[in-house]
Amino acid sequence: MKRHPLDPFKHDLVEIENHLRRSLECEHPLIQEVAQYIITSGGKRIRPVLTVACSRLYGGDRDKAYALSVVPEYLHAASLLHDDVVDEGELRRGKPPAYRVWGNRVTILSGDYLYARAIEIATTFGSPEIDSVIARTVQLMAEGEIIQLVQSKDPSLDRKTYYAVVERKTGALIAASCAIGALVAGAREEEADALWSFGASLGKAFQIVDDCLDYIAEEEEFGKGIGTDLKEKKITLPLIHCFEAGGERASKIMDILNKERVEDEDVGLVTTLISESGALKSAYEEARAHIDSALEALRTAPSSPTRDHLEAISRYILERRR
Repeated sequence: MKRHPLDPFKHDLVEIENHLRRSLECEHPLIQEVAQYIITSGGKRIRPVLTVACSRLYGGDRDKAYALSVVPEYLHAASLLHDDVVDEGELRRGKPPAYRVWGNRVTILSGDYLYARAIEIATTFGSPEIDSVIARTVQLMAEGEIIQLVQSKDPSLDRKTYYAVVERKTGALIAASCAIGALVAGAREEEADALWSFGASLGKAFQIVDDCLDYIAEEEEFGKGIGTDLKEKKITLPLIHCFEAGGERASKIMDILNKERVEDEDVGLVTTLISESGALKSAYEEARAHIDSALEALRTAPSSPTRDHLEAISRYILERRR
């Protein structure tokens, strides 16, 4: 059986889970309940693993790395709470999203709490460099959400705008996960910058694959409804490739997007059309190019088993099904 790239981090994942629970302190039981709902609902924990691994690249202290690793995961969880309210999502990791359980206001305020808690934890390390990375990341994530809210349902959205969102949301947070791991280990600024570049490219590939899986994954694998992006009329890279190719297929997809409501049968038709056009293949090729860029940046780090494990995680992103 093929070894999963996260297998070398099994012990780390146990420690990460312990720290995620212990660090989630809130005096108000309702906020605590909502925060725990999203934090304990699963997820691959790729961001905290990257923080721990990038710290290990430079000989960092394990306990410090585990404690810091909760920061990107809390930021990620906060963004999911907010995204689901904005997008009116129906499923999150196979469960009803928090806003459907507690309503919009409680969910948004709980997301705000997680943002604040992440920032508070980051400041305990006494590192202006780490504080700066986290502040910059939260700013970029907010910008990305606004750009997506304003323009992502515009059928004329181009790849420049698509990447403006991806680089600020998925890319920035994964980049930060890597950079702060290096910084807490005492790496030099240029070494942390290289790992930011590694994570940024990794994040772009991760999001592109996620956008492709919205059309081709199995729902029980994916943890959310298949075709969710299309039903929400989000323009992602597979659609952009198809629109760039033009022709009858692009016109048919545009007709579907102009409907008041996108149905399940529409998702099936669009999946067929973008597959026939080669758009999915082109999107995956673009993701592969980002992985190549990520690996090039990673090779500036010292050679070690940990670097090998990070290379394996990078390649796995192209193969994942959820």
